[in-house]
Amino acid sequence: MGIRDIKEYINSKRELVNAFLDSYFTPPIKPIKLNDAMVYSLMAGGKRLRPILCIASYEACGGKAEEIVSYASALEFIHTYSLIHDDLPAMDNDDLRRGRLTNHKVYGEGMAILAGDGLLTEAFAILSTTDHCSESGFMPPSSSLLRIINSVAKAAGLHGMVAGQAQDLLSEDLAPEEQTLAFIHSHKTAALIGVSVKMGAMLADAPEEAIIKLTGYGANIGLAFQVVDDVLDLTESTETLGKPSGSDERKKKMTYPSLYGIQESKKRAESLISSALACLEGFDDKAWALRDIAAYMLNRKN
Repeated sequence: MGIRDIKEYINSKRELVNAFLDSYFTPPIKPIKLNDAMVYSLMAGGKRLRPILCIASYEACGGKAEEIVSYASALEFIHTYSLIHDDLPAMDNDDLRRGRLTNHKVYGEGMAILAGDGLLTEAFAILSTTDHCSESGFMPPSSSLLRIINSVAKAAGLHGMVAGQAQDLLSEDLAPEEQTLAFIHSHKTAALIGVSVKMGAMLADAPEEAIIKLTGYGANIGLAFQVVDDVLDLTESTETLGKPSGSDERKKKMTYPSLYGIQESKKRAESLISSALACLEGFDDKAWALRDIAAYMLNRKN
């Protein structure tokens, strides 16, 4: 059955992704300072949740992780770009990320913006080519890649993460309101997590019914992730989180605890995880990692 401990599974897939990320900028691109700024944030640690979910979804549809590591890793480029820009003084103005100084604190605002821009556009360079497929022998059809690029662009851009971030900024200092909160979280966080799962199924050329079910799983688990994140911001220390705790409250962000309280937020996260698991009904044991990741997500501390 393969690895059955979810922590071991996550660690092994994280190592695969990290190996690809580490090799991508070897040799470094020029100018070196831009290269260093991108690598600084890209290799600063992190869960690698989005590529791992993509891989787990691909495996649930019968594929092997090694075949799609490059494509899955492109999602981490996009996620890292969003963190670099999110931390900027014009946005959340944060000094710490993953226990280290944020990118603009080390490289300056201009280089941080360019590092984010570089990572975002390079992600689509990876998604739009098969040049990195020679080692695995996996070759996705061009039609699948075009569909994936379209889905990822929507999830990362005006119909997803960018829209959510914009609404997040616009909602600071406003009284928490259910509809606006749902928009922020479903777009800013859940959209990219959701498309990560969907992408794995599309790379596997899964039947449309399976893609729809896995898309539903991704949407639910993505929203649950952000609800848990909101709670952790209030309940865990800066050392545990790797970023300033209580920052959402200080910045008067619209969060689930600010509207529903901590206990009700936890219940909503549990309900979302239950809905995610229900979407996996009909999938066989190859989807075990997706099931266990859902449960694991509720108990995380950072």
